[in-house]
Amino acid sequence: MLDHIELTKLIFGRLSWAAIPLHEPILLATFIMVGGGGLAVFAGVTYFRLWGPLWRDWVTSIDHKKIGIMYMIFGLIMLLRGFTDALMMRAQQAFAFGESAGFLPAHHYDQIFTAHGVIMIFFVAMPLVTGLMNYVIPLQIGARDVAFPFLNNFSFWMTAFGGGLTMASLFVGEFARTGWLAYPPLSGILASPDVGVDYYIWSLQIAGVGTLLSGINLIATIVKMRAPGMTMMKMPIFTWTALCTNVLIVAAFPVLAGVLGMLSLDRMAATHFFTSDMGGNAMMYVNLIWIWGHPEVYILILPAFGIFSEVVATFSSKRIFGYTSMVYATVVITILSYVVWLHHFFTMGSGASVNAFFGITTMIISIPTGAKIFNWLFTMYRGRIRFELPMMWSIAFMITFVIGGMTGVLLAVPSADFVLHNSLFLIAHFHNVIIGGVLFGLFAGINYWFPKAFGYKLDTYWGKWSFWCWTIGFYLAFMPLYVLGLMGVTRRMSHFEDPSLQIWFQIAALGALLIFMGIIAMLIQFFVSYVRREALRDVSGDPWDGRTLEWSTSSPPPDYNFAFIPRVYDNDAWTDMKKNQYERPRQGFQAIHMPKNTSAGFFIALLSAACGFSLIWQMWLVAGLSFSLMLTMIIYHTFNYQRDYYIPANQVVGIENARSLLMDSYV
Repeated sequence: MLDHIELTKLIFGRLSWAAIPLHEPILLATFIMVGGGGLAVFAGVTYFRLWGPLWRDWVTSIDHKKIGIMYMIFGLIMLLRGFTDALMMRAQQAFAFGESAGFLPAHHYDQIFTAHGVIMIFFVAMPLVTGLMNYVIPLQIGARDVAFPFLNNFSFWMTAFGGGLTMASLFVGEFARTGWLAYPPLSGILASPDVGVDYYIWSLQIAGVGTLLSGINLIATIVKMRAPGMTMMKMPIFTWTALCTNVLIVAAFPVLAGVLGMLSLDRMAATHFFTSDMGGNAMMYVNLIWIWGHPEVYILILPAFGIFSEVVATFSSKRIFGYTSMVYATVVITILSYVVWLHHFFTMGSGASVNAFFGITTMIISIPTGAKIFNWLFTMYRGRIRFELPMMWSIAFMITFVIGGMTGVLLAVPSADFVLHNSLFLIAHFHNVIIGGVLFGLFAGINYWFPKAFGYKLDTYWGKWSFWCWTIGFYLAFMPLYVLGLMGVTRRMSHFEDPSLQIWFQIAALGALLIFMGIIAMLIQFFVSYVRREALRDVSGDPWDGRTLEWSTSSPPPDYNFAFIPRVYDNDAWTDMKKNQYERPRQGFQAIHMPKNTSAGFFIALLSAACGFSLIWQMWLVAGLSFSLMLTMIIYHTFNYQRDYYIPANQVVGIENARSLLMDSYV
């Protein structure tokens, strides 16, 4: 028989009241703010009786469009958290000089910069990219949904609960203090005996499963569900970049799962994969994490390249210049992304020959990337350019990304990297390509496809405020870091002695404040647009006169996307349809087979998060119970999935005839 103490330990493991950081005033204030906001949202949803519609229409939805929107909302919420960390870091570095220690204790600062990197990559950029791909791709290829609708719902909730586990570390325990890649031995059990690294591992494992399944789903969708006539070389550029992105996801994320699993075994079972004794090697971790990590950079940037291709063609009123070369450049980048990972650790003693090989491959990968820039410029050449918000973000990207790309080529020189590797120059370069490339691309995509999703455009006035605050704020925030990096200032420092450096950090902090104003302006833009939605609605249903198939449906599209599956004759599908005046059939409508909503994805992901939380705190009884329930639900759902319904033909006729479109191309 177990005594009381043993039973308590079996149930609660390392979890106790001491895990709640009541002694940290910043965390306590954050807890009060988040708790108050959560209670306000709960009260509002309850007062307006929205729980039922939220559950039926969103939480359990398998509609790719609603899931895409939920990914986007989740990414924007996490952007607020991740950028709050960035503001605190910049404020700390601006004031922590000489006698002043700043306002953040060192151990708290280390958690913040680790959480900032993890959240921005895994729970901001990845959900926003996945959300856009989810929403747009079935519409671009003429499909009614993704290949596996239930899996789509499940993937989203795994990502969301993985992010929730990271957020839980704010209030119960602490997060890792290792940097966002958690190199051993710092992430080993001896250097990090607390739960921070375990939060890191299980948050990413749970979210990584969601990302991997989403990648499989979207590959199957693109390969098997294209409309008749849409050969591979007639696919839109965004669909091409999405296909390559998801190939990289399927190839890279199992590596991440494996390396995090090995690190977890090192911590919990003393397996010594990454220790310097018992046959282990910490450099094996560095190699494995970057074999995932460098393709991850292209997982983020390739969809942004696809967005710019659609936007530049639309707002230049021209076909994309060099379609074939754009496709080949995308494929070449996809392949080369797997032979450049070692440039992330030129300083680790791999030898001159190895460094030279990876330096050359890094320079080579810049060639197809540069070719894309010229494609966009030549598309704009002699085009009828309209400087709408998506186009403004695209032009800002071209300037900013080229600067970041040139600094990347500089870092590809091993001898230069030896000097600059652990400096703020590297931080400036990374943010130059991720913010100037990925985030600017996502903001262009949000402004471009928002009217497709909701039927009205986003407000231009507040959108331009957001654009200019982001753009000017970016240069103020990160150009000083290039200067500091060339001066030899090390990254990840919370305190500095040399007072001559302070002015540069203060300029950077001012830039971060401007970016924060840009985020606030974007939130105001969403609110004002919703309030003024009738005035911003385009009655034609075709607000941007886009050039790909998604614009041939109403805005927003019906649940089934297309009453008749379209036939494609050209890679500029929508323009070809309008030019050749293909007409929509007015008869022959049939009932459309649609899958029903399901709550299984939500509950399986919830049990996964419960299992992860239990493993973090070594609550073995709860971990075993939640894992068993999760496995039972998966098996039950697998053998009892008979959920579908039909939209009757008369309803399809009514919806189709009521839509006010310019023209359609259906067979």
